[in-house]
Amino acid sequence: MNNSHWIDGVAVPSADAATIDVINPADGSVAGVVPAGTAADVDRAVGAARAAFPGWAATSPAERAATVRRIGTGLAARRADLAAAITAEMGAPLSLSSTAHVDFPVAVATSMADLAADFAWTEELGNSLVVHEPIGVVGAITPWNFPLQQVVAKLAPALVAGNTVVLKPSEVAPLTARILAEITVEAGLPAGVFNVVHGTGEVVGEAISAHPDIDMISFTGSTRAGRRIASVAAGTVKRVALELGGKGANVILPGADLAGAIQAGLGMAFINGGQVCGSWPRLLVPAELHDEAIELAVAAAAAYTVGDPNDPATRIGPLASEAHRQKVDGYIRRGIADGAKLVFGGPGHPEGLTGGAYARPTIFAAVDPYSAIAQEEIFGPVLTIIPYADEDAAVSIANSTVYGLTSGVFGPPEQALAVARRLRAGQVDVNGGHWNALAPFGGYKQSGNGREFGRYGLAEFLETKSIQR
Repeated sequence: MNNSHWIDGVAVPSADAATIDVINPADGSVAGVVPAGTAADVDRAVGAARAAFPGWAATSPAERAATVRRIGTGLAARRADLAAAITAEMGAPLSLSSTAHVDFPVAVATSMADLAADFAWTEELGNSLVVHEPIGVVGAITPWNFPLQQVVAKLAPALVAGNTVVLKPSEVAPLTARILAEITVEAGLPAGVFNVVHGTGEVVGEAISAHPDIDMISFTGSTRAGRRIASVAAGTVKRVALELGGKGANVILPGADLAGAIQAGLGMAFINGGQVCGSWPRLLVPAELHDEAIELAVAAAAAYTVGDPNDPATRIGPLASEAHRQKVDGYIRRGIADGAKLVFGGPGHPEGLTGGAYARPTIFAAVDPYSAIAQEEIFGPVLTIIPYADEDAAVSIANSTVYGLTSGVFGPPEQALAVARRLRAGQVDVNGGHWNALAPFGGYKQSGNGREFGRYGLAEFLETKSIQR
């Protein structure tokens, strides 16, 4: 990858010569190089975005939607390039990079473009005309676990709403941002509407959060980083949308298809190496089914082959970095020290895979619901099985963490729906309900604020004006 930012429609060198190596976690090799951006780079990108804003905001919603639709088409056309970059930069198996990592962004771009025609851009309310207008310049700060999806989830609604964007992708997984920038040009997006500044959160993220000419921050990442961004952004009273950590619970009720529920729940715990804020790392089962649940989970986990992410047989590749592998490994060791029953996997590298950031998929049983491994976000392939006494206890345990992003419930449909209503989470899947690009996604409690996807996600990037007549 060229060592450059993307500002005002072209690749530009950084104001500083310092660079950041992008490390392939499968083998430690250098997959690319990006600049270690500075506050001066942010100033330049914000200036381009500010200059482009009036013209882009003045275009019709239909024209903006058509451009976003072309971006979605461009993503699909460059699937192979995008998938290869994602696998190289953060280790997702190529089979997953080629599907979910690209398919989700395409679906988001397409669905957001579809919304423009029917969205209530203006409304009559008595003697008032209510007008929904773009906010201005949006600073987007995104994580490494879904490096393309998390960008498009912000970029597509921001553009349809009429905003311009300055993006800071994660320095761990920044390679897809350049491909996306090229796609936006091919789609006809005017220069300056989308800009990319590479660098660290401590430098570039701080500069974006504090910048007086940025009107909104949309951030996805850790709760710790979200708190810092909100604090810095408060200095200029800009709008802040935060999609933060999670510790989802998969609540299995009596009468559920136990084997099917565990199979689905394990997939939601181990997908993308467990590096998903919306995963379900806690499996809650009736106490009388605990031993059977262990047997089923262990048997299902044996199919999750760990290995080279370019091997079609691989289901779990390396974690995104060696530093993150060590963090996950520390939690596994903490679980053992705290007395949880290790029934699958464990600490250390998988056999024969010591040359990359590989972790062993791990299952703990008989877990104390208030222990560290059951309360804190591990962000790795670690499942904790927690027995419960009755439905009220299950709901209490599911709601016991500081997070409230996603959960699942399996059981008789009406009972499962009733339990889903009691869970303090922004999204709950009942009996394996499928992902919906039009449904709102976001968190309760310390999982953040604001919503992504559908008309709720579009509304996040709009100001509301009332004109009295």
